[in-house]
Amino acid sequence: MADCRRVPLLLRLLCIFLFELQVLGENDPIPKFIPKGEAKVPAVGALGGAAGNPSAAERSLGVGAAASPPRRRSAGWKLSEEPLCRDDLVRLCPKHTWNNNLAVLECLQDRKEETEIAAECNHLLWNYKLNLTTDPKFDSVAVEVCKTTISEIKECAAEELGKGYLVSCLVEHRGNITDYQCNQYITKMTTIIFSDYRLICGFLGKCHDDINALHCGSISTREKDIHSQGEVIACLEKGLIREEEGQPGARHIKDDCKKAIMRVAELSSDDFHLDRYLYLACRDDRERFCENTLAGEGRVYKCLFNHKFEEAMSEKCREALTTRQKLIAQDYKVSYSLAKACKSDLRKFHCNVDTSLPRAREARLSFLLLCLESAVHRGELVSGECQGEMMDYRRMLMEDFSLSPEIVLNCRTEIETHCSGLHRKGRTLHCLMRVGRGDVGSIEPNCQKALQVLIQEADPGADYRIDRALNEACESVIQTACKHIRSGDPMILSCLMEHLYTEKMVEDCEHRLLELQYFIARDWKLDPILYKKCQGDATRLCHTRGWNDTSDIMPPGAIFSCLYRHAYRSVEQGRRVSFLFSGHAMRYREWKWDGIALPPHPKSLFSLELPSLSQQDIQIEALLMRACEPVIQTYCHEVADNQIDTGDLMACLVQNKHQKEMNEKCSVGVTHFQLIQIKDFRFSYKFKTACKEDVLKLCPNIKKKVDVVICLSTTVRNDTLQDVKEHRVSVKCRKQLRVEEVEMSEDIRLDPELYESCRPDITKLCQNVAPGNAQIIECLKDKKEKLTPRCHQKVFKLQEVEMVDPELDYQLMRVCKHMIKVSC
Repeated sequence: MADCRRVPLLLRLLCIFLFELQVLGENDPIPKFIPKGEAKVPAVGALGGAAGNPSAAERSLGVGAAASPPRRRSAGWKLSEEPLCRDDLVRLCPKHTWNNNLAVLECLQDRKEETEIAAECNHLLWNYKLNLTTDPKFDSVAVEVCKTTISEIKECAAEELGKGYLVSCLVEHRGNITDYQCNQYITKMTTIIFSDYRLICGFLGKCHDDINALHCGSISTREKDIHSQGEVIACLEKGLIREEEGQPGARHIKDDCKKAIMRVAELSSDDFHLDRYLYLACRDDRERFCENTLAGEGRVYKCLFNHKFEEAMSEKCREALTTRQKLIAQDYKVSYSLAKACKSDLRKFHCNVDTSLPRAREARLSFLLLCLESAVHRGELVSGECQGEMMDYRRMLMEDFSLSPEIVLNCRTEIETHCSGLHRKGRTLHCLMRVGRGDVGSIEPNCQKALQVLIQEADPGADYRIDRALNEACESVIQTACKHIRSGDPMILSCLMEHLYTEKMVEDCEHRLLELQYFIARDWKLDPILYKKCQGDATRLCHTRGWNDTSDIMPPGAIFSCLYRHAYRSVEQGRRVSFLFSGHAMRYREWKWDGIALPPHPKSLFSLELPSLSQQDIQIEALLMRACEPVIQTYCHEVADNQIDTGDLMACLVQNKHQKEMNEKCSVGVTHFQLIQIKDFRFSYKFKTACKEDVLKLCPNIKKKVDVVICLSTTVRNDTLQDVKEHRVSVKCRKQLRVEEVEMSEDIRLDPELYESCRPDITKLCQNVAPGNAQIIECLKDKKEKLTPRCHQKVFKLQEVEMVDPELDYQLMRVCKHMIKVSC
């Protein structure tokens, strides 16, 4: 109600000034360019509203439009009565707008792109607007209407009057205007000023040379005098982006012009009408997708962003939206909603140290996201509104790779070679991740680094929904396997990893998941659960700093190794990690077998091959390392010295399990490891590495190692008997398969089916025989006549296999090893 009561006061004030301007207008000496001498724009006193019913806004704006030697006109002069624009007005504008000069102006400058208006009318409108914004008397109206506001905004109070600078300043600071009268006045002026780059204070002077250098259009009214030149600014914006992305042929834009371009983008952030190029390009799309979205506060921009990859979106609008998103990536203040929602949080967490330069480091979207995400990961309270905006823009970065100039600059070759034509919905980014994993082609280090940085900025590990490609691919799996977990919870990714090789997993989800996890596994900070539990240990033991600090002494991939190493230290050896770390180390162990290919880490006896790792397990493994030291030094010292773990150490210990240096403690530990492997073939590093593709192709959905070995062995046998030209099982897998088959013949417990079938017989007939060295199997063979039918059948089948392939008779190969080596 208070605002409504102020309106009559504004009307009375403007009427008084209109009378003053009419008198002064008679002596207006300013001649203006008139095309072909056919018409003259009326003097300043003649630009009021319709006779008998002038609007207050028009009376305040209808000043200083003299375009010719002055002549007296009535206060009711109307644009609609000018012969130069009469035909265009009748053709394009509704009749109810004809009595309002500003409504006519808005109608003609917002016309459809394919609709032309007469050049003479263009000139008339241009001079009308130019005089509105530069006439000294116009500043006088602004001083009176915005008296309180000007005193509050120091920058505007210092502007020189009489040159139109004051109104431009108020337009720039309109977000800080609280006075209703002034706000209404400046809002109307904003539409006029942003309709032509030449009306924006200082813009022409700062960008004059760049406009010409980039061939963005003429700055001469005689050569190109249309009333809306948003394309000129759009051209400069694209030139700025080409330079940022390092595109071939890109020209350098002067710093002053860059600042002016970004400032214009910031000032048009709340109302999409003010971005003239985007407004004209997206007018139909706005009606199609965002008809019910109110203009203002950046709402229309966000609505259009959300529909950018819809099939019905016009290509020209999509291009304009992408340009604006790229500007937001360079300066977060180009997004009105983000800047407003996060303003207090940025100040609270000192994210905007230097706001004097629009394109300073602190203004980049990536810096804002990293700074605020760091606060969230530290457990600080960031407002829900700000987090919602952050999520929208994190999703935006994952959806369109071109918004990251580092990706465009450093991954150009990889995109052209492997990922062309996959631009939409995050598919290009996932293609690059696939290249980064080594699945297809190779990737340059700078591209790999750019991908890692982008994934940290977007932080999809904190919420899988940010990754649209992953979200869509895994939706069915999440609904079935992970429906008990709240949507958006970080545990969703862990749940998906746990179901990676189950019947609930679908192929597309598996690929997208492994592509993302490959990069998450390379930076421990990108796993929010691990970071939350272990950041204290990492700071204390591994000298890490903040979540968004990239200047750590150790690279991110080495932090997990550091924590892992300290987990094995005893109290006597020094500091150790907290109990919280152990459970998460278990997950990383499992990830290695799921194709994540973790970075190198310090040597461990089990080298991430155990299914779990409790604090007690860590202590036991440290003891086991000491117990196996004699065998390692004698037979396995070469592989033990390797810095990159490939499972060779454990394979060596298994191979030398019955050497004289092997003591009981080490033997028990190695046997335990072998038994663990039976549960899941992925826990055998060398076997999984050699046979993963073969298993997925020939033995899908089989998890138990013994069943996988039987499946692959059967395939090898069938191919051999049928004399096929090309074996279905790869050579490297066949070699490793032989090793696994021999190991299984050494201990009956490593063949669960045989062991379970003969368990009663073992208890009855071989109870005093120790496992290992195939002794129990030999015992059962010796007492074959006394075996139960079920056990007898299994033992007979085993002997048949050994007759065909003597190398699988462990006892024969062990006892006759020397003779075979000499004679065979």
